[in-house]
Amino acid sequence: MIVDPHTGLLDLARQVPSPNFDDRPAGTPVDLLVVHNISLPPGEFGGPWIDDLFTNRLDPHAHPYFKQIHQMQVSAHALIRRNGEIIQYVPFHKRAWHAGQSNYCGRERCNDFSIGIELEGCDTQDFEPCQYERLASLINALLQAYPDLTPDHIVGHSEIAPQRKTDPGPHFEWEKLRRLLAGSA
Repeated sequence: MIVDPHTGLLDLARQVPSPNFDDRPAGTPVDLLVVHNISLPPGEFGGPWIDDLFTNRLDPHAHPYFKQIHQMQVSAHALIRRNGEIIQYVPFHKRAWHAGQSNYCGRERCNDFSIGIELEGCDTQDFEPCQYERLASLINALLQAYPDLTPDHIVGHSEIAPQRKTDPGPHFEWEKLRRLLAGSA
């Protein structure tokens, strides 16, 4: 798995370009990775809904929950599905709109300096082993492409927006991810 730092694209990802991104502030290095979870409708997996949300095509009539979110303009850099498929929405060197109002170590506006990775999942269920494996491989590729990013600066959405967010949730196994990153699953 390779990330081209010039294009910001992952070689093994299915590309589904989102319009919901812009340039990072000039001279701002990428030095934070934020892990999220997402399921649409909540608690359900599969289907086109996450792609549709991140590309502004979510049909508000397809599910009652979608009426309250279909006009949101949000994105993430990538999504790792339950089966391990990686979908990329925004080039990693661009600013995706995933963190919202956020703060990391006294720095606000985390979208400016972070990469957002969504895992298809929710706060109430375990993630799949292949999702951890793919996440670790993706993180290792990002560490190679962006030298300011380090394993010490990988956090959950709940850590940068604790009053608003709970993801990736209590079922996310941080220690498992650390072992995979260290090379000992």
